[in-house]
Amino acid sequence: MDDKLNTVSTVLDRTAERLRTGRHAAERVWRTGFGGLDPVIGGGLRSGGLCLLAGPQGLGKTTFALQLARNVVREGRPVIYFSYEHEPEDLIEKLVALEAGELDDTDRARLTTIRESFDAAGSGTIEERLEAVSAGNEALARVRKYADLLYVHRSTGTATDLAEIRNVVDTTHRLTGLSPMVIVDYLQKVLVPGGPGEEAERTTTVVEGLKDLAIDTSVPVLAIVAADKLATRGGTRMRINHLRGSSALAYEADLVLILNDKYDIVARHHLTYNLGNAERFRNWVVLSVEKNRFGRDGVELEFQKRFDQGRFVAEGRRVDEQLVDERVFTE
Repeated sequence: MDDKLNTVSTVLDRTAERLRTGRHAAERVWRTGFGGLDPVIGGGLRSGGLCLLAGPQGLGKTTFALQLARNVVREGRPVIYFSYEHEPEDLIEKLVALEAGELDDTDRARLTTIRESFDAAGSGTIEERLEAVSAGNEALARVRKYADLLYVHRSTGTATDLAEIRNVVDTTHRLTGLSPMVIVDYLQKVLVPGGPGEEAERTTTVVEGLKDLAIDTSVPVLAIVAADKLATRGGTRMRINHLRGSSALAYEADLVLILNDKYDIVARHHLTYNLGNAERFRNWVVLSVEKNRFGRDGVELEFQKRFDQGRFVAEGRRVDEQLVDERVFTE
């Protein structure tokens, strides 16, 4: 029988075995490590599911995805990060900054300081270069503990297509004996060889391919998605209809998470009657669960930015203030 064709009886037997051995939840659910988010989305990302992460430029999509990857590998599960936008060393610097920031959340542990240490002239080990950074070597030691489980693939829009992504996933599975979570940064950059000229058609091909990958390999796939030009304007709240490329993005995805700057999307009266809120709100992002096949949607959580340390504060909370779809600036 074709291995893609199974009777319901066969599927029931496999499910019963997972439940009997207690492996079902552990295998199927991948916790994000962000407080408040996992309970809303059914415990975490799910094997076979496609999650899209969107938001305006500069609002921390890569930071969020990399922090999520780090949270997963700390639990002993491999992650492959397909990076179309960043050099692997840039991601290493962000990981060290993230760890240093959690060890010392003052202004002494900063991403810029770590980058300066890496870029400084002269020779020296990483440990020697990080001696001047608060909690630098402790942070590096943390990264080394999970470094063998976090794979960074230097992807390019001229060479890395869906076939290459699948090949890397299969190879990693063979090497580790474990199914790896897949992160694609970002979806619109995935090569479609000989594909259509229209971005909408290319996007449809890629998102359908990533969904097939998730199902066929039984891994969670998280893909960062670009926004259209309208959603990148100040004062505009990005929603699911602003995903750039194709309506297939919203249709194929099991989970859609969208980041917005809190200052841009709170109702005007929160700013008019309390001027002190303006600066405070700029330090937070709102993460909206726009679509969720495994739990609730329409949920809005907020997370504090610590971009100076390459991270978000992991403990989120529900948004108390009234939010709007769009606010017109009169400044």
